Amino acid sequence: MEALHVYDTTLRDGAQQEGLNLSVSDKLAIAGLLDELRVDFIEGGWPGANPKDTEFFDRAGRELTLGHATLAAFGATRRAGSSAAEDPLVAALLEAGAPVVCLVAKSHVRHVEEALRTTLEENLEMIRDTVSHLVAQGRRVFLDAEHFFEGWHLDRDYALTVVRTAHEAGAEVVVLCDTNGGMLPHQVEQVVADVLTQTGARVGAHCHNDTGCAAANSVAAVRAGATHVQGTVNGYGERTGNADLITVASNLQFKLGLGALEADAFRQAMPIAHAISEITNVPAYSRQPYVGASAFAHKAGLHASALKVDPDLYQHMDPALVGNGMRTLVSDMAGRASVELKARESGLDVSARPDVVARVLAEVKDLELQGWTFDAADASVELMLRRALEPGSTDYFDIESWRVITEATRSGEAVSEATVKLRADGRRTVATGEGNGPVNALDHALRQAIAVAYPEIEKLELIDFKVRILDASHGSDAVTRVLIETSDGETSWNTIGVAANIIEASWRALVDGLVHGLIRQGVPIR
Repeated sequence: MEALHVYDTTLRDGAQQEGLNLSVSDKLAIAGLLDELRVDFIEGGWPGANPKDTEFFDRAGRELTLGHATLAAFGATRRAGSSAAEDPLVAALLEAGAPVVCLVAKSHVRHVEEALRTTLEENLEMIRDTVSHLVAQGRRVFLDAEHFFEGWHLDRDYALTVVRTAHEAGAEVVVLCDTNGGMLPHQVEQVVADVLTQTGARVGAHCHNDTGCAAANSVAAVRAGATHVQGTVNGYGERTGNADLITVASNLQFKLGLGALEADAFRQAMPIAHAISEITNVPAYSRQPYVGASAFAHKAGLHASALKVDPDLYQHMDPALVGNGMRTLVSDMAGRASVELKARESGLDVSARPDVVARVLAEVKDLELQGWTFDAADASVELMLRRALEPGSTDYFDIESWRVITEATRSGEAVSEATVKLRADGRRTVATGEGNGPVNALDHALRQAIAVAYPEIEKLELIDFKVRILDASHGSDAVTRVLIETSDGETSWNTIGVAANIIEASWRALVDGLVHGLIRQGVPIR
């Protein structure tokens, strides 16, 4: 088997996702992270087709230093009735300076005749002319055969002729594209095997996720003999997205034993996936295979009991291999083993304290009956354990009172002001903060009050705020659940608050988030 190509198209195909907008600086930053992941090729965009991608390649030549990956420019075959040497968009591909050019071409007869509005023979000549021209100019050329699988089913002979034409003209790889994402794995295996038998070309796969099978289809293509896979980090892409490249590479590496990426790079998979999520401003999907925060999270008490004996009993692999880790979720479904595992994860020893385990378990079950949920609030569970194990160990400050006022001006602008009174390090502090909402104002006031005794609080930042209304039938009188995510710039944690008043619920989650942050920093109580 030839060495497997892992080809990333996050910056081009992934950027077509609804609501995802990348600046040139964003694309350069993501390219650097993709290089750390040790992908083989990074498709930077379509130079000449839009100014942003043209600027990306210009800046990449000056600012981007790749240690492993090779930059690829994406474009189309020349226009019908012209020549590749005279086509301005083909010239732009050369001007971009990327060592690899990936061309898109039609392989579906209806697309040729109805979308391109040209003849089947002219389409073949467009492929032949463009590929050979770029190869003659010293470029490595890949060809994306668009709508290939559907085209194969409609007119197999023509689809195969497209592959032969590109291969004979010098294309290094012909990528079979499931552009509409409608294929299933057995169909992909059948078509890839046929193409390899009939053409002798090196074949790749580019799969979309409209059937939920993009990753499975990519693996099926490799099983059938493809040696080039394309995809996007986090499965970005239009409609339901592209094949998630990390999922595909992990399946190839850990399930089929193929060297998709370097072992050290895989150990950075989760941090890199989440870093790219921060740049794209698309929240990380917690249930994403391999690198999601919940990918190795266990909630059921039965699971936890087995995990205490051997984590492999309920995990398909060691999460550390992809930079992830096992988590135990404590909830109303939990048993004693879940609480003990959560304590162990937090560095707490409760082996000789069955009373603490029983007390925390009872408290969790009681609170969940009232609307609390600790699945996504690990930090709140850890604080419960610490308070039960060693009372006073989380008492960094003593809240005397807090209040918040929201005032609407004549212009219609609403301004919130909060006052917090507390004692810390033997001193009483009164602090006032303003914000664009009551929670923001409370956050500012609380930080000011705590900072007098604990200046380390400046490192902590509220990065996410989620509200859910419980018992919605009660309308504005319903109980509210608030989840707050706090970060120290390196990691993040979640805390929960539940109350009939949304501000009170937010306050509880906010206080616990900051207390947990001080504990994580190793700050002693003063």
